[in-house]
Amino acid sequence: MRIILASGSPRRKEILHNAGYEFEIIKSEKEEIITKTIPADVVKELSIVKAKDVETKVSDNEDYMIIGADTVVSVDNQILGKPHSRDDAYNMISGLVGREHRVYTGVTVIINENNVKKELVFAAETKVRVADMSEREIQEYISLDEPYDKAGAYAIQGRFAKYITSIEGEYNNVVGFPIATFHKTLKENDILL
Repeated sequence: MRIILASGSPRRKEILHNAGYEFEIIKSEKEEIITKTIPADVVKELSIVKAKDVETKVSDNEDYMIIGADTVVSVDNQILGKPHSRDDAYNMISGLVGREHRVYTGVTVIINENNVKKELVFAAETKVRVADMSEREIQEYISLDEPYDKAGAYAIQGRFAKYITSIEGEYNNVVGFPIATFHKTLKENDILL
């Protein structure tokens, strides 16, 4: 079966590769338009858009699995995407300091096997607590390149790791892809790769 990741995220690529999956990447170019407001619903909606966009680029005559995913950070039910500027990154990090927030990743899996289609859509949630940070620490962090292509303006697996005091849930979900939840969902649906 042809496995396609509908994302250009290097973090998703690394997580799937490290878990032993062989796949190719066809990045979705579809504009991300949000019609939902609840974070778990938003990421599911965006993952569906990405997976369905890539599905239009493959043949229905072949067996395939398309994996679409989207991750957001949410604090007080406000969604934080990727920062667009230094001020944006500053505001995001300042809003996370000394408190707990949630990271949601929505995943859509579209399977076409023997011309029978199946679609699985789910979201994973991880609670993350950030330590208190001084103004200097915030300024030093946002002066790096790291925050600018990450939801919530931080990378748990990068320099920001020293400010994470606890997580509840799947670590890889915060990195960008809930691999354990993905694997469990495939098993529950009798999908073997």
